[in-house]
Amino acid sequence: MAVNTSAEAPIPVGEVSRLIGGWIDRLGAIWVEGQITQLSRRPGAGVVFLTLRDPSYDISLTVTCFRAVFDKIADTVTEGARVVVHAKPEWYAPRGQLSLRAAEIRPVGVGELLARLEQLKKGLAAEGLFAADRKKPLPFLPQLIGLVCGRASAAERDVLENARLRWPAVRFEVRNVAVQGVHAVPQVIEAVKELDALPEVDVIVVARGGGSVEDLLPFSDEQLVRAVAACRTPVVSAIGHEPDSPLLDLVADLRASTPTDAAKKIVPDVGEELMRVQQLRERALRSVHGLLDREERGLAAALARPSMREPHRMVDEREERITAALERARRCLGHLLDRADSELTHTQARVVALSPAATLRRGYAVLQHPDGSVVRAAEEVAEGEELRARVSDGEFRVRVAVGPAE
Repeated sequence: MAVNTSAEAPIPVGEVSRLIGGWIDRLGAIWVEGQITQLSRRPGAGVVFLTLRDPSYDISLTVTCFRAVFDKIADTVTEGARVVVHAKPEWYAPRGQLSLRAAEIRPVGVGELLARLEQLKKGLAAEGLFAADRKKPLPFLPQLIGLVCGRASAAERDVLENARLRWPAVRFEVRNVAVQGVHAVPQVIEAVKELDALPEVDVIVVARGGGSVEDLLPFSDEQLVRAVAACRTPVVSAIGHEPDSPLLDLVADLRASTPTDAAKKIVPDVGEELMRVQQLRERALRSVHGLLDREERGLAAALARPSMREPHRMVDEREERITAALERARRCLGHLLDRADSELTHTQARVVALSPAATLRRGYAVLQHPDGSVVRAAEEVAEGEELRARVSDGEFRVRVAVGPAE
């Protein structure tokens, strides 16, 4: 229940401690899982002191138990072991300390750990943290590589040496952390987040050599998996070569079987790239030469054509055709003109032969009235009428006389 206090009516420290102890006593016994970080068994002492730590968070609790309780598992439990404790929270009022009084301690076996990891794996997979479409591609040539590994470890040496053998100019930003034990998870998470925050880091490698299932447990921690999934920088997992790979391998953008394998996958081999460049140059040169040869053959074939070899030949042929056409046209026109002239001559001759002048030259004469009209019948004239007689070489006047002709 809430306690009513004020600056004018405070309660003593002892009362506060007593109240906290009363609240804690009402919690009852609980089962707690954690990792033993400190173990104190003094010779002759009837009480054993443990420090139980949550690997995912920087939180620890003190656990006490009677020696008889701990002796049951003393041969199988050491510092760093995971245990499940059935204990009751206790409040030590004089010092204001919270602890757990253990009535039973059970070590967590490998089978239980694997079962819990499998359950966690299914839950994270259902959230899509292991989906392939979330994987980010690694840069072809990273300029700066972030490396999270143990201090002076073989994994660090393998990554640095092999990467620099492949590409001497590569640079590293190394963060040395604990890679097993109770401090591994928070330190690895902090290192990964720190490197991810650096914009110049192109890829992050989390490396550790091989180990047992218990040694690799930090790399299957849920908080670490979520921290890697939230990274904007591609992450490479290089956690040894155990058959049961940690969950970090599944959430990482690339899994390497060993730290050496990680070095081979994150940077290209300068010798191979130089050879590839040389091969590409040779291929490009062959392509250019092939193109030039093909164009030269095409140009030679084009120049070998009659129109290119004798460019005036076509004009000369056209000129000959035009000349022949002109000659045919002239001949045709000449024939037409000759035929027309002949027809005109014949027509003229017929016209002349049929003309009045030709009739007059044969001795005929044309009589005309004074008004110029032609006399066509005898009854058209009267006696004594003066007519005009027209002959072939002129005309003269005549007078009409009526009477029988002599």
